[in-house]
Amino acid sequence: MTYFFPLFAVVIWSGNTVVNKLAVGLIAPAEIGFFRWLVAGVLLTPFFLRPVLARRRAIRAHVGRIVVLGLLGMAVYQSLAYYAAPLTSATNMGIILALMPLMSMGLASVLLAQRLTAGGLLGSLLSLVGVMLVIAQGDLQSLLHHGIGLGDGMMLLATLAYALYGVLLKKWQIPLPALQLLYLQVLVAIVALLPLYLLSPHQGLNPGNLPLVAYAGLLASIAAPLAWMHGVQVMGPNRMALFFNLLPIFTAAIAVVLLGERLSVHHWLGGVLTLAGVFLAERWRPRASTSPAGR
Repeated sequence: MTYFFPLFAVVIWSGNTVVNKLAVGLIAPAEIGFFRWLVAGVLLTPFFLRPVLARRRAIRAHVGRIVVLGLLGMAVYQSLAYYAAPLTSATNMGIILALMPLMSMGLASVLLAQRLTAGGLLGSLLSLVGVMLVIAQGDLQSLLHHGIGLGDGMMLLATLAYALYGVLLKKWQIPLPALQLLYLQVLVAIVALLPLYLLSPHQGLNPGNLPLVAYAGLLASIAAPLAWMHGVQVMGPNRMALFFNLLPIFTAAIAVVLLGERLSVHHWLGGVLTLAGVFLAERWRPRASTSPAGR
């Protein structure tokens, strides 16, 4: 049952990565980025506005941290993915997100004083090699000459933002029920993205893009983040982040079916390396200490 939460979240987000591509040309990035959180906020408000107001004193003490979490996990991460979608493939986006373990472990070692294990480090490095192969289309030397494309670069920044989000969520341990914390972060995203929405070109909601907004607003914005936040509390950010390595295979499978994307040798090799990384890092962990300080 422990693994249900990360797997559920990853499957939903894999589908949402494909939704990012499906949205290209149907709705502007700033529009879907704003509307998805607006939908989530509207749906959550009848259930959580009163409980949140009742806890306003406790919330006031952590408002700065809640704002940071909302910006990193909801506004920055998701918006960058929408802007990256026209510039790279869904398969690339999924595989780049597999760098999450390396980023998360590095951040956790600094912010949470967690020791890097040999298995976790080696597994993350395998993921890094796999992602680099995909970005370079199988030719690593091309990265030295041409660098990283804009779309792939945006996804790298998005991944870093969400890695930091997961680590800070664990570090701060804000004493609020998970759904109330999610609701507050959604409100932060709505406020933060409103200026971008107002200043950007609009295509408007229509029958062609409404299902995409609904998927993003219901599943990707409510169900998946809730499952992820619960998993971080139970498993910790390092182990949870490893499941992002499963994004390539889920995303690629959905992209092949819905988008007709073709998988090349570098996609297969990169995917195998990222999967090898998740299994290596998950299995090669130190035994739990029996002392009170052990985890």
